[in-house]
Amino acid sequence: MSWEAARHVAAGSVQPLGAVPVPPAEALGCRLAGPLRALVAVPGVDVSAMDGYAVAGDGPWRLVGRVLAGGEAHPGPLAAGEAVEIATGAPVPEGAEAVVPYERAVAGAGSVDGVAEAGRHIRRRGEDIPEGAVVLEAGAVVTPVALGLAAALGHDDLLVRPRPGVLVLITGDEVVHKGRPGAGRVRDAIGPFLPGLVEWAGGRVMDTIHLPDGPSALQAALTGPYERRGGADVVVVCGASSKGPADHLRGVLAALGADVLVDGVAVRPGHPQALARLPHGPLVAGLPGNPLAALGAALTLLVPALRGLTGTPATRETGTLAGDVRPHPRDTRLVPVRRTREGAVPVGHDRPGSLWGAALADALAVVPPGWEGERVELIELP
Repeated sequence: MSWEAARHVAAGSVQPLGAVPVPPAEALGCRLAGPLRALVAVPGVDVSAMDGYAVAGDGPWRLVGRVLAGGEAHPGPLAAGEAVEIATGAPVPEGAEAVVPYERAVAGAGSVDGVAEAGRHIRRRGEDIPEGAVVLEAGAVVTPVALGLAAALGHDDLLVRPRPGVLVLITGDEVVHKGRPGAGRVRDAIGPFLPGLVEWAGGRVMDTIHLPDGPSALQAALTGPYERRGGADVVVVCGASSKGPADHLRGVLAALGADVLVDGVAVRPGHPQALARLPHGPLVAGLPGNPLAALGAALTLLVPALRGLTGTPATRETGTLAGDVRPHPRDTRLVPVRRTREGAVPVGHDRPGSLWGAALADALAVVPPGWEGERVELIELP
């Protein structure tokens, strides 16, 4: 399957997850499933914008009380010629026509004088945000500032598309997970980058399980963990996706009756990737064991699926390549590049087994087969 077709299949293989109300701590980074409305007006009542005196009529004014923010409101309306000392944010009494700041007032024994400008330094109810106003549309990302806004508007929970849960299975007898790998062993480089990539794409890694080679362990992991771990929307299998003697993913998927959506992609690096749906629902994304190939496959299949589950709209960036890039005659190439004013510059160090080039890059350039210098798509890296 072509790279473009595979990515399209991955994006179309899911529907956005159902909306759920969650507390603010869980909503951060999610997308709103509906518009965020103001449950209260801001400000909720007419309040003072300055420390000073709320006055009615012309001065001098007789002081008849004091109102503090968070304190009791002044009982009854102000009559002409009356004033109350007032703090910033305190409710303005009914009948008040202006607030005279301290620095523009002269206070005496039981009275105050100064110049009042009609309506000055009074924030009227709903002046900033009217009650019922839509302040964020459905699909907006819940940022830290959005959480503060929601709280100010009276929300204890937010209706969001939840983060898809991802189960990661790292396979391979040769893979070690700490220390320096010995002869014939390799240190796992895929497991460490997947949680950040999954979070960047809108999901969350629920668990990471290390499996030995062999179909039985892989089949058990694909059929057993969902109830115990609360369910996964996507399972990522790292390694075992090629056609070597230790690559069992396709055989296990066939044994489980999975619907295979993508079986290999015409892309370099990362062609032995796969996408399938198990009979009980979750997607399975098979990534190659080479780290850069796994990154390319994750951006091809896993990221579009996660963004589909969160309802994230697709975006597309293009640019010119400023460097010597050889296209492949049949396959799409994913080339690590840095974006500059002159164009996207290849950084090199792009062998499938190394993440060096990707660590130097801020994007992957999508170079189609037979490319002849036209603009190319740029996939942002986390």
